[in-house]
Amino acid sequence: MSNTIIDEIPIKDKVAPVRNEGSDPAFFSCWDIHSYYGESYIVQGVSFDIREGEVVALLGRNGAGKTSTLRSIARLDDPQVTHGEIWLDHQPLHTMKSYDAAQQGVALVPEDRRIIQGLSVEENLQLAQIAPPIGWSIERIYEHFPRLAERRNQMGTTLSGGEQQMLAVARALARDIKLLLLDEPYEGLAPVIVHEIESIVDSIKKHGITTIIVEQNAVAALRLADRALILDMGNIVFDGTAQEVLDNEELRHEYLAI
Repeated sequence: MSNTIIDEIPIKDKVAPVRNEGSDPAFFSCWDIHSYYGESYIVQGVSFDIREGEVVALLGRNGAGKTSTLRSIARLDDPQVTHGEIWLDHQPLHTMKSYDAAQQGVALVPEDRRIIQGLSVEENLQLAQIAPPIGWSIERIYEHFPRLAERRNQMGTTLSGGEQQMLAVARALARDIKLLLLDEPYEGLAPVIVHEIESIVDSIKKHGITTIIVEQNAVAALRLADRALILDMGNIVFDGTAQEVLDNEELRHEYLAI
């Protein structure tokens, strides 16, 4: 990609607060991330820290840059990160390809779930399982996902939408991850299934897995989150507690349309 657009919108004019020289990153840190889809400037200087075990809701209207931020963290090729640093547990993700970031403990559960066709529930889990498992054996996963245990021999793509979402999350856990990225985990699910997925994510939270949730159902995400980040036009416009967002009607109306 040419630098034409970057030159037209100087990075120095879009920079969010960055770390002081010589300071150590938090357990997870984004520092001044800029990302593009082709020539479209999507993520425009995003910076934030997350403590280990914290659950953060990344919120905003459609097109605000939420999914692009998750994909930038996971080091996927699209969008292209052109500037900034991303650290996880003192490892520089910004220097890595996606498979290296995955080996460092980053797991993105995409909106479309990406269940592997032709494999059973258990085979999907086995494919993701590290050997030997450190904390999340398949049997332990089944304890947390009893419905998957009942369907362990069923083809993954024949599961209901809610069950496929469970499998996608369980498959991420099978890799003994450090950072879980959930992109629209409640999309297209009935309210009763949303509550079931919420219960699963709450269980994951109790096990101390650092999590970022992107979700249009902001109230559901905020019920689980410790903190909330609100994106608008590729920039973070709010960083505070989840309860502050729930209590601030003006903020919800302006940036979340709720």
